[in-house]
Amino acid sequence: MADYAAGKRAFGFCDRCGFRYPLRELKQEVVNLNMTNLLVCPECWDPDNPQSQLGRYHFGDPQALRNPRPPLGLVESRSLAGFDPVRGMEVIVSLGVAFLSIS
Repeated sequence: MADYAAGKRAFGFCDRCGFRYPLRELKQEVVNLNMTNLLVCPECWDPDNPQSQLGRYHFGDPQALRNPRPPLGLVESRSLAGFDPVRGMEVIVSLGVAFLSIS
């Protein structure tokens, strides 16, 4: 049975770029949490992309509020205010009635 070379003397080739490196510097490539059995150099090595794991884990993101309360300033919250920089007018709309003030 043949012996393997010692780690400090062994060399290998990068499976991606083909350059020669010491074998201890080559890293295994991981894609989608699976080992691909490819040894790549530190320059070619990419960490596993986290976007490959989308959909593996469920994270709840609740949007609704339990027992919501109406705002106290209901009329003020329904009014819209805007400024027209061309004409220099301020337009205030409240509950479907438009008020126009020229400044």
